[in-house]
Amino acid sequence: MDKIEIRAVIKYFVLKGLTPTDIKNELDSTLKETAPSFSTVKKWAAEFKRGRTSIEDDERTGRPKTATTDEIVAKINNAVLNDRRLKVREIAEAVKISIDRVHHILHEILGMRKLSARWVPRLLTVAQKRVRMNISQECLDLFKRNPAEFLRRFITVDETWIHHYTPETKQQSKQWIGAGESVPKKAKTVPSAGKVMATVFWDSRGVVLIDYLQKGKTITGAYYSSLLDKLNDAIKAKRPHLAKKKVLFHHDNAPAHTSRIVTAKLEELRFEVVPHAPYSPDLAPSDFFLFPNLKKWLGGRRFTSNEEVIAETNGYFAELEESYYCEGIKKLEHRWTKCTDLEGDYVEK
Repeated sequence: MDKIEIRAVIKYFVLKGLTPTDIKNELDSTLKETAPSFSTVKKWAAEFKRGRTSIEDDERTGRPKTATTDEIVAKINNAVLNDRRLKVREIAEAVKISIDRVHHILHEILGMRKLSARWVPRLLTVAQKRVRMNISQECLDLFKRNPAEFLRRFITVDETWIHHYTPETKQQSKQWIGAGESVPKKAKTVPSAGKVMATVFWDSRGVVLIDYLQKGKTITGAYYSSLLDKLNDAIKAKRPHLAKKKVLFHHDNAPAHTSRIVTAKLEELRFEVVPHAPYSPDLAPSDFFLFPNLKKWLGGRRFTSNEEVIAETNGYFAELEESYYCEGIKKLEHRWTKCTDLEGDYVEK
């Protein structure tokens, strides 16, 4: 269906008395990955509720508005800084410009690239490299003092979206073909609108705690602080050897993680924070190891509800061997070493 036909359907549902949420659910069930975003549904539902009858685009007068104004560039920059995992499509919908223009602004104007599924500066400044190199050396020194003890005490955390449908990667969709056979065509797909935010705390033995964010909530300093209390309870139950040891706690520099309430909570719990440099997903085990492998497993899978997403994700993590998690944490030593060797530049592998 094209956008005009979709607007006609939205108009029909508004006349029937459906809410934007109900309309979005109806469209998702029929159109799957090609369904419009909730913001689009909400906008047109409001238009029709106010009495609009036309489903055509409004006529534009005067000079066309450029898609690279300072205001739009600033909006995109702020959006990415607030959520470095934003997809280009989501940014385009939010600022109402084309995907091509978003690509241009991100890469050519803001000088960004995506690394381990996060937007980072394409070229780090000398100061940023120095910070990364110094912190990597500090972490290496901590690790080398007693590697076995480090692995026993180290816990890391990060958040990721898990969609009801995650498209297969190009690698996953490859298939063998015989001589003379035509290459199979692959329909373009995008992640579904339905999704759940998972916060995963894990160490060299496995997952210690997973939290799934309730619909309509956001991860604030207060919310994250409450998760740390839950983590402390989980540590007592699952990692009794840490009862009289300081946890070596690792997280990135997201605003919620560095808020005053969280800093106070970490001091209260007596967690020793392992430093993490800004713009460094290549030095975060969840970003370079745990989540990419999770997304590969999710590729091509469809879930019908948040409850199914949660059950299947929990099952996935539970079936992984302890050695798998240990391998992911151990990779930090190599990455910290390589970062110092590269004088703070990005570690690709």
